[in-house]
Amino acid sequence: MPELTLHQDPRSGNCYKIALTAALLGIPLATRDYDIMKGETRTPEFLARVNANGRIPVLQIGQKLLPESNAACWYLAQGSALVPDDRFAQADVLRWMFFEQYNHEPNVATLRFWLRFVGEGNLSEAQRAQLPAKRAAGEAALELMDEHLADRDWFVGSGATLAGIALFAYTHVCGEGGFALRDYPAVAAWIERMRALAGFVAMGS
Repeated sequence: MPELTLHQDPRSGNCYKIALTAALLGIPLATRDYDIMKGETRTPEFLARVNANGRIPVLQIGQKLLPESNAACWYLAQGSALVPDDRFAQADVLRWMFFEQYNHEPNVATLRFWLRFVGEGNLSEAQRAQLPAKRAAGEAALELMDEHLADRDWFVGSGATLAGIALFAYTHVCGEGGFALRDYPAVAAWIERMRALAGFVAMGS
């Protein structure tokens, strides 16, 4: 495998997904850190050399650059136990990864960012107006996850997959967005199973 570098802000759950995937697979991963709160992913140099979309994470594979966290996780995990062999199970992993990006991350992660890093007092009126809807949508995503895990240990199959890695990143810190994990006991138990995986690494702060 070519030399790998993760362009990241270590506080970002999307960046953490890639770091956790690499750690669980024992894949060496160099890192280059940026502070998104200081606009370091919006500089002319970053836009020209790393990602014209001005966002991280970006996984650098040799001289190639791969934005989007779940795409980078998929690249790393192909051929490993984190991606099942069965075609339906593979599609089911993707289903949960899409769910994470469309239903979970825009609400759970956004509230974490607004409340922990921006600060409620610094939110715009438009952002304040979105708080109730994002709270309700985030709770609905967590409730769906809790129902799914009520009679199984893992999202897909009998062990950890990319489905769980994608969802773990922002779920385990959802309290920073005002969500209470105690309200989702099956999710809370699954989080402990994830933390017990060989090779597990904690999220940066």
